[in-house]
Amino acid sequence: MSQGRGSVGKAMLITVALLCLLVHSAPVHAATYTVGDADGWIYDVVNWPNGKNFKAGDVLVFNYLPELHNVVEVDINGYNSCKAPAGSKVHNSGNDKITLVKGTNSFICTFEGHCLQGMKITVTAK
Repeated sequence: MSQGRGSVGKAMLITVALLCLLVHSAPVHAATYTVGDADGWIYDVVNWPNGKNFKAGDVLVFNYLPELHNVVEVDINGYNSCKAPAGSKVHNSGNDKITLVKGTNSFICTFEGHCLQGMKITVTAK
């Protein structure tokens, strides 16, 4: 009888160990993209996502001068209107790393006139 309980205990221990490994492992297939490539987060970057296939978990890196620009996460209405809704997440480090979620991910610069000059992108992550 005690031999059977020992087997169950070992199986539980192995299961818990495997679950811990899965929880602490990073996605292997996530990609990192620098927005605007070598030019960075600048005017007329709006078409930069064209031809790229993004996945949930991929990381966008926004490089810019924080005195001159920012990156604000917005919904599609904020993207289209170039206006950040109240409560939008604002990034201003000059080297922001943002992990994409499944679906539409939109970003604008809220410095006056910048979004209207094409300093915005929207990407769809699968």
